[in-house]
Amino acid sequence: MAMSSWFSRLRCSSKCFFNFLALRSSVSRKLVRTQTTTNSESTKNPLLFWSSSLLPIALAVSAGSLALHPQSDPSFCEASSINSRAEFVVKGSHKEVPRELIDELKAICQDNMTLDYEERYNHGKPQNSFHKAVNIPDVVVFPRSEEQVSKIVNSCDKHKVPIVPYGGATSIEGHTLSPNGGVCIDMSLMNRVKALHVEDMDVVVEPGVGWMELNEYLEPYGLFFPLDPGPGATIGGMCATRCSGSLAVRYGTMRDNVIGLKVVLANGDVVKTASRARKSAAGYDLTRLVIGSEGTLGVITEVTLRLQKIPQYSVVAMCNFPTVKDAADVAIATMLSGIQVSRVELLDEVQVRAINIANGKSLPETPTLMFEFIGTEAYSLEQTLIVQKIASEHNGSDFIFAEDPETKKELWKMRKEALWACFAMEPNFEAMITDVCVPLSCLAELISRSKQELDASELICTVIAHAGDGNFHALILFDPYNEEHRREVQRLNHFMVHTALSMEGTCTGEHGVGTGKIKYLEQELGMEALKTMKRIKAALDPNNTMNPGKLIPSHVCF
Repeated sequence: MAMSSWFSRLRCSSKCFFNFLALRSSVSRKLVRTQTTTNSESTKNPLLFWSSSLLPIALAVSAGSLALHPQSDPSFCEASSINSRAEFVVKGSHKEVPRELIDELKAICQDNMTLDYEERYNHGKPQNSFHKAVNIPDVVVFPRSEEQVSKIVNSCDKHKVPIVPYGGATSIEGHTLSPNGGVCIDMSLMNRVKALHVEDMDVVVEPGVGWMELNEYLEPYGLFFPLDPGPGATIGGMCATRCSGSLAVRYGTMRDNVIGLKVVLANGDVVKTASRARKSAAGYDLTRLVIGSEGTLGVITEVTLRLQKIPQYSVVAMCNFPTVKDAADVAIATMLSGIQVSRVELLDEVQVRAINIANGKSLPETPTLMFEFIGTEAYSLEQTLIVQKIASEHNGSDFIFAEDPETKKELWKMRKEALWACFAMEPNFEAMITDVCVPLSCLAELISRSKQELDASELICTVIAHAGDGNFHALILFDPYNEEHRREVQRLNHFMVHTALSMEGTCTGEHGVGTGKIKYLEQELGMEALKTMKRIKAALDPNNTMNPGKLIPSHVCF
């Protein structure tokens, strides 16, 4: 089967849940286990297995990045490349890719590259985002090794052609847009588990490995990787956007769970950022510098991850509340009690209604908290009873809990597919997903004030929160061709971001900056911080080919 044809089947740009699911189920991703070791022995026989079908992404991130027009002078300042109207279109000027570069890429990648329009279009349009760009990639390459990535990046740097690293295509902030064309580096063929160290509780993987497939692989060893940003996300993209997920309240974000990286810099050099030691005070922390850089400093080719033991026992609990403020207050009180919850998720009544419609359920359509407690059976049940008491003190009702594995799995599945549940209410609309995060003590006020604005809007708006760490999302459904809708969705987003920033919060807790959040960084971080970031960028990428225009606002000068 031709490479272009195969990937055209894999990458479907349709938003439809059922079409997307059927397509994904036809092509499963494969992990290759090339080495599994303990401290005393190694097993060399490779193990191949097929992962389960990927579900559509709800709230996740990818390795994809935005490429803007390369600048010969990295200190040059431009006006913003993002359309000031509420059209969500990123402007750009197309520069033809030299034939010499095409020939060099062909020599490096052989058949693992394409100029096919459909393939380039699919890589240039986010599958789960309303963000758009005026251009698409000129070339898509599919490297199989770190050596190939190094050669590709070096050739692009030599010809001053922008590159766009591309992972699971699950970004919702326009990370995979290519408004000025260039070369898209699809990392999906670099999907091996290179080494598993069971006794050290770490694993070395390539960036194209998906977190869901990785956890299937790890399960027989009693281990798992605790970040769960959403179905379809890959490890490389999760590093690039510094993602987290519902388990971050217990296990931290991506920056806390990566031990070390290997990264290809703009000139093709390969840098190893750290050893496998669990802690080190040796030199600058290059690992944390790259995590969250969204492809602007280098292309990640290898990741060493910290693993956790699969919990011995878990309980999932749900409780209803009259208002979202009551629910948020309980989440805060639970964290202050010292209970080590692994998940605290808040859903408002509109989101619960969407879940009922999409899944044929009859859950009470009121603000709801979902908890997960882990540990021994006795400890988990003890935690559950303490939280039940806290909830009862804040107008909580209908407190129920589940211990059956299938019931627990079904409950979290509904939460993970929240975005697609919303589309059941307005199948032909797009969704803007906000991502603000504030200090935990401010969460109840932020959600309460935001909820007033959302409820007063003519648009359908739902609220979902990782309530244990102050991060909440509003899912706002709108018609992208309706000017009033576009203006309203921008107004609501601005309100929530500026409210969060006024509380010493952030415009993005886990989705990354992409094209959607870049306009808020100066207010959040200050110009001096942005200048410092741009100096780092200029030092590592003097030709400005690594996702230029992304993460750092284009008007920043130094």
